Amino acid sequence: MITVTEATATAGALKRLTDEGVSIWLDDLSRKRISTGNLAELVAHRNVVGVTTNPSIFQAAIGSGEGYEEQLADLAVRGVTVDEAVRMMTTQDVRAAADVLRSVYDASGGVDGRVSIEVDPRLAHDTTATVAEAKQLAWLVDRPNVMIKIPATKAGLPAITEVIGLGISVNVTLIFSLERYREVMAAYLAGLEQAAAKGLDLAAIHSVASFFVSRVDAEIDKRLTVLGTDEALALKGKAALANARLAYEAYEQVFAGDRWSALESAGANRQRPLWASTGVKDPSYKDTLYVDELVAPGTVNTMPEATLDATADHGDVRGDTVTGGYDQARADLAAVERLGISYDEVVGKLEDEGVAKFQVAWQELLDAVTKSLNSKGVDA
Repeated sequence: MITVTEATATAGALKRLTDEGVSIWLDDLSRKRISTGNLAELVAHRNVVGVTTNPSIFQAAIGSGEGYEEQLADLAVRGVTVDEAVRMMTTQDVRAAADVLRSVYDASGGVDGRVSIEVDPRLAHDTTATVAEAKQLAWLVDRPNVMIKIPATKAGLPAITEVIGLGISVNVTLIFSLERYREVMAAYLAGLEQAAAKGLDLAAIHSVASFFVSRVDAEIDKRLTVLGTDEALALKGKAALANARLAYEAYEQVFAGDRWSALESAGANRQRPLWASTGVKDPSYKDTLYVDELVAPGTVNTMPEATLDATADHGDVRGDTVTGGYDQARADLAAVERLGISYDEVVGKLEDEGVAKFQVAWQELLDAVTKSLNSKGVDA
């Protein structure tokens, strides 16, 4: 648990990050984190202004059972299905976290203070079911600062448009490729246009686009290591940053266009880029690599707590480290391609794996909750 003294001593880098226009969100949530006051402390002393969750995070939290015993007993007595039990527990956590962050939401005019919850990952390739689940989650959480996470699969794109068009704020997740990111931004604009046609208040709709970082290096570095040449090894640790920087360039282009200008004049908010998967996978890399090197105004960086702590302790926040690097970013990705590593194949593989990993985590969560319900004499 952090103390006020420790927070004062380590807040420098986090404050600098905030001052540069980067919103710091925590990529973790558990009932214990809420009940002990830890989340409130991070908001008060570590510049945390949002929370993201995913199926893996809930699997780790609820799978442990800690803090969920009483609710599990109540759910067992009611004889609910395992799917309902999981949604009751996850939405209760998100609702409580949203209440902790409500003052941030109010102070920022709805930009921050956000808590994200993901649609059932088993629905990733079903547009209609994703929309229905998004509506249900927004109703269940019933907080203005909730964001519904929708994966950026092909089926997810029209779902993003429809959900935004209903006036529900969305966190688009599992974005790996520049092409898909442009499709996500187009889906968001289309959703805003639908919302405007219905007479909805565009100013009340917010969105972030979660562009994944470290997994790109993990996959490409593995292939560079197999090649083993000096040229290949010199490119390790460069692809993910290059990919993210070019994503920010695409963001700048889209939100400077005529289509956006018309929506902005009607009160719409930009869909901010969110750097996700920012904990390094390679222990030889600096543990704040994907924070220090992705500083740009109007972005979000969602960090696991270990990365947040590392940034507070020794982050090197030295201003914008994105917008001046587009040419070098293009050169780095081109160099990887010249070595026979296909960008399109890598990002496609990462999207498929990302969806599959969340589906596995969700099933493990369902299995753990089923076991808990059964232990209390209920056939889940």
